[in-house]
Amino acid sequence: MGMIQEFKEFAMKGNVVDLAVGVIIGGAFGKIVSSLVDDVIMPPIGLLLGGVNFKSLAITLKEASADGKVAGVALKYGAFLQTMLDFAILALVIFVMVKAINSMKNVGETAAPPAAAPEPSLQEKLLMEIRDSLKK
Repeated sequence: MGMIQEFKEFAMKGNVVDLAVGVIIGGAFGKIVSSLVDDVIMPPIGLLLGGVNFKSLAITLKEASADGKVAGVALKYGAFLQTMLDFAILALVIFVMVKAINSMKNVGETAAPPAAAPEPSLQEKLLMEIRDSLKK
């Protein structure tokens, strides 16, 4: 029974729950970015390049057989370019979000003026007087 209790404590720790929430939201956010790239950004770029659909860009290494029994082999560099653009946009958005969060944290932590040195004790005052008299 001890192991089950330990696992329950581990699973309910804030870090594990936060990580799970982050992974779930990250997966959903990745889909949003993919849709942005596929449906909003790439169509105008393809139109500017003469109606090119990036996902269809490929280099055929081996043609498929006429009867369809042997599949063709192709390097799908267009899909790769699309995925790289997805990653670049996702990385940029995360970078901007982290910068915004850090700047909000810094606003909350305004620089307080340095605290004044505490009043010296009677013993310290006496030692300073002795030091000053020795200097003379």
